Amino acid sequence: MSQQQPRRAQGNEQQQEPVKYGDVFPVSGELASKPIAPRDAAMMQSAESSILGQTQKGGPASVMQSAATQNVRAGVVDRSQVTAAAADQGVTVSETDLPGGRVVSEAVGGQVVGSFVQPGSAQGTTGKVAYGGNDIDIDIGGGKITIGEALEATALTAGDKPVDQSDAAAIQAAEVRATGRNVITPGGVAAAAQAAATYNTRVARDEDKTTLGDVLTDAALKLPADKEATPRDAEGVVGAEMRNNPNLATHPGGVAASVVAAARLNQNND
Repeated sequence: MSQQQPRRAQGNEQQQEPVKYGDVFPVSGELASKPIAPRDAAMMQSAESSILGQTQKGGPASVMQSAATQNVRAGVVDRSQVTAAAADQGVTVSETDLPGGRVVSEAVGGQVVGSFVQPGSAQGTTGKVAYGGNDIDIDIGGGKITIGEALEATALTAGDKPVDQSDAAAIQAAEVRATGRNVITPGGVAAAAQAAATYNTRVARDEDKTTLGDVLTDAALKLPADKEATPRDAEGVVGAEMRNNPNLATHPGGVAASVVAAARLNQNND
């Protein structure tokens, strides 16, 4: 997993400009404009160590610590400062065990700042979320991972992301492959995603928009049929998401990323 490193300040005037969350992570809204604070970094280091056993090299905690140190040296944040989003909504690291590996997602204030797949021979089906120093267990079931379950995983890894057209297209592609039908189910997940994407274009504030979490929670239960995710399914979902993204890219921890992760874990578990 790699993260963009904080940009070096040049010149006396630029040295007073703090490194913000939006400079180094794919976040939006108010959090993107906030400087990365020392206590935020300390909280993420503690969460990573608690869940993963150690701080990850090049991971969010490392990036946050580097940015916070730079901000303190520039005199733009205090050593005891904490960002409101981190204080109010927490800094979390989730570890979801699946057959053949696990998905790790890290978030600040409910927004994902990093996610990656670790292959392995995971036997359990319980995820852990570090929140405020407590571990919360998440039961995700067992067996091969279905497309519906991959969509549900997206609600965890990118749940606060407002639904846009690329998300709706990816969800439609996923539903088509899960059900084996070329038509969208009225009132189903894909229909809800398209409605959300259309609605969000008319809403100014991100906090008022419909999110992936709103649409994809319990997605597997909402599908009329479901199937195990395969590399071919993942290819189709990735293509749909990229074609409908102005930057021809997929969202970190988003729909395509979750289906790709599920397909890879299913292959490893053959």
